[in-house]
Amino acid sequence: MTARPSSPRTVAGWILRRPETLPEADRLRLKTVRARCPGLVALTTHVRSFAAMLTGRRGERLPQWLDAVGGDGLPGLHTLAAGFERDRDAVIAGLTLVWNSGAVEGHVNRIKMLERQMFGRAGFSLLRKRVLLAG
Repeated sequence: MTARPSSPRTVAGWILRRPETLPEADRLRLKTVRARCPGLVALTTHVRSFAAMLTGRRGERLPQWLDAVGGDGLPGLHTLAAGFERDRDAVIAGLTLVWNSGAVEGHVNRIKMLERQMFGRAGFSLLRKRVLLAG
């Protein structure tokens, strides 16, 4: 009896986790999957190096990462890299700096919720009053 093949979601989870946190059985299964699909070797390398850049706040390594991704035949990563290229300075800053827009996102979410509640009922002046009173 052969083992059931791992789902793409499971394999993605193995790739996204730190190798040292994977149980030995999953590590061996990932090694087997990577041996059967050579594209996964490059994908795993790129994903893990980007994760290290992100968690270590090493945005200065982005140009080298983009060059490495560009040299591989992985169309999904090429699309991601092209998006990063369009706004390279912002991506490097996001990978390097400790500041984020979390507080602003919360306010934007709250304002959108108020807008949805009032859809078609009133104009901007009433929305403005509700936003100021709800704050």
